[in-house]
Amino acid sequence: MLPTLVIIVLVSGFLILVISLADKGKSRWVQFYAKGKDAGFSFKEIELMRQLAVKHKLEDPSVLFWSRDQLDQCIRSLVKNLHFSGTSGEQENQDFLSKLYDFRKKLEMEKPRIKKGLSNSRQVNEGQNLRVLVEGSGVFKSQLIKNTNSSITISRPTNSKISGTFSWQGLKLSIYFWREDDAGYVFDTEVQDEVFSKGLASLKISHADLFRTQKRKSIRVKMHKPAFLYLLTNNENLNSIEVEPGLKCFLQDLSDTGCALLIGGKAEPEMRVKVQFALNNAPIAMSGTVRSVQYKGDSDKSTLRVEADPLPIDIRNRILGEIFGTLPEEEEDLPFRVLEAEVEELTAESITNSGIDGDLGLESLGTSTKTGGVLL
Repeated sequence: MLPTLVIIVLVSGFLILVISLADKGKSRWVQFYAKGKDAGFSFKEIELMRQLAVKHKLEDPSVLFWSRDQLDQCIRSLVKNLHFSGTSGEQENQDFLSKLYDFRKKLEMEKPRIKKGLSNSRQVNEGQNLRVLVEGSGVFKSQLIKNTNSSITISRPTNSKISGTFSWQGLKLSIYFWREDDAGYVFDTEVQDEVFSKGLASLKISHADLFRTQKRKSIRVKMHKPAFLYLLTNNENLNSIEVEPGLKCFLQDLSDTGCALLIGGKAEPEMRVKVQFALNNAPIAMSGTVRSVQYKGDSDKSTLRVEADPLPIDIRNRILGEIFGTLPEEEEDLPFRVLEAEVEELTAESITNSGIDGDLGLESLGTSTKTGGVLL
């Protein structure tokens, strides 16, 4: 009688444990679907994410909705599978990838950062590039030279389109600047005095509280990649791949909303351009508008900040894959790899022939020959 009772108790305990685990597992997936819905995914997309979680044997599948590392791992696996199955070009797959990258981007943008926003002009670093608005006169370029508790010293503002000089003493200024990986700021101030600082004609201006105007909207990845630059003469073939070499340049950073380029010579803002480079052995063409130019006279080089036109979804996905490191490693030597080798070779020849010290010896955009929309 006793052994039978023991057996009944053990079996009952086992059944209770199985039911409890089943309920726990069911509850886990209910929570997973609820979090996916809150994150903006459709039922079909959540199901695809569930399959990724199962494949990677995630103990808590909901980790995909908050862990950047786990999400990167699953995206990397998905990209690899789509690549080897030959289905990466299908629109449905690209749409799903885009949704995953948008969510990944959101997690990155919400990540707590050590660097906090600024509240007062006393916190602005020396060397910061500035835009100075003088009401009734225009916008000027300047740079912060010295920052003390009592005042700020900036280089005398310049504007190549405004000739002549005028007195800055007592003028009211609105000063704008962009802080790297943070946001845009503006503050209103007044010129206290015209001075010389560090051998430069400068203005001493008063301190003020800062107003944050714009948070960053994209995530940039630093790089030093050879590229070609073309002037656009119309809005045709914006994303087509050019077969002729353009102006040699180097890609300094990249995001899904634009890039920064280093070129030889000078350039003007608001130019329409196309940038062509390789990612993971695949050609990428990004068209856009030059929003700012920073020229360094000592090296005769310019850094161009290009705001990209809306990108095709497959190109945007590839760029975000580069940013988050989810593109598969390519072992095959694809033909487009010659672009990097060719640019390196052309750049080396240009440096040798020009006798310029530095990593570039390029033509100026202003003097390049344009044929059929291609800079040669």
